[in-house]
Amino acid sequence: MESIALSASVRRATPGDAAALADLVNRAYAIEAFFVDGDRTNAGELARMMETGTFVVLDQASRADSLAAAVYVESRGYFGMLAVRPELQGAGLGRRLVGIAEGLCEAAGAREMHLRIINLREELGRWYRSLGYREIGTSPYEHRATKRPCHFVDMAKPLRPLAAAA
Repeated sequence: MESIALSASVRRATPGDAAALADLVNRAYAIEAFFVDGDRTNAGELARMMETGTFVVLDQASRADSLAAAVYVESRGYFGMLAVRPELQGAGLGRRLVGIAEGLCEAAGAREMHLRIINLREELGRWYRSLGYREIGTSPYEHRATKRPCHFVDMAKPLRPLAAAA
């Protein structure tokens, strides 16, 4: 794997990042074409999401299209839409962003972190379990039309809010 040159700092995405962020997410989620058609998201949806949460991004300094990875975070204790540029997957960027998302939520006082994955992506369940998440239920997948029946698997992990740690 090539050496990955990332910026030293993590930053919050701005509405001006919405188009590049949509491209990153759609490229990372192209693997889901076996059960859904079309793009995962668009710039308008991501801009609306920024009104209730934040996207944390990692930049790849050596590229003009510099977004290497991103995750959507709500301080109440939720993250989703974790996306890593396909050619950079396996380099620890996803794990790094999950840790940052958990830290942001802990700092905001959240006691538990939640996420949803698609049941058809079995590798995601294994990966999140390796990070300490456990399955807590299921919910319907109603985001867009599907080629195959599927549902969300809801997962959670206890956090240690900073206020409780003090």
